[in-house]
Amino acid sequence: MTSFLAHYGVVAVLVLMLIDAVFPAASELVMVYAGALASGALTHRVDVLGWHAEGIGAYVAVVLAGVIGYQLGSIAGWWIGIRGGRAFLERRGRWFHLDAAKLDRAERWFERWDAWAVLVGRVTPVARSFVSIPAGVFEVRFARYTWLTLLGSAIWSFALAGVGYGLGSQYEKFHHAFRFADYAVAAVVVAAIVLVLVRRRRPSTLTRGGDSPR
Repeated sequence: MTSFLAHYGVVAVLVLMLIDAVFPAASELVMVYAGALASGALTHRVDVLGWHAEGIGAYVAVVLAGVIGYQLGSIAGWWIGIRGGRAFLERRGRWFHLDAAKLDRAERWFERWDAWAVLVGRVTPVARSFVSIPAGVFEVRFARYTWLTLLGSAIWSFALAGVGYGLGSQYEKFHHAFRFADYAVAAVVVAAIVLVLVRRRRPSTLTRGGDSPR
């Protein structure tokens, strides 16, 4: 991901943040690393549509790319929710990591906070990726949803990119010190794949066993 960001700059930020609005795509890492690139302290510079920039101008560019990308993704997520409704998510929710239990929690969340749940969710790590579609399902008004999303995403995009900008050349040392997190994420992904394969294989195995003569 960091290589993608280093080579494609603001376009990569926009695409990854668009995805993160409906499916977790490590938005924290994206914006922190983009901010570090903008500082000019790393080997690469920020690519702004072919122009390699650094400094405050590059910082503003990556933040705007993050906010715009996230906004576009959030609108797409809201549209999926409003058009598909809860029935669609109950059938296809696994595509977006939204099962019935998560939908129930989201419903209670929106019942408690109404549209303000959008703003709170947007500034909450990880949870921000699971706000867009439920907001459509539970029919949060589009205008209010859009403004609250814009406010929330702008706050944490400026903040996280600012952290990366402040780290500057220290980012590589920081990332190296916490490289074990990469291994942990990889281990979790492998374990999840194995679990899915085992669960899919088990019913067919049981069925064959049940049909065999005693």
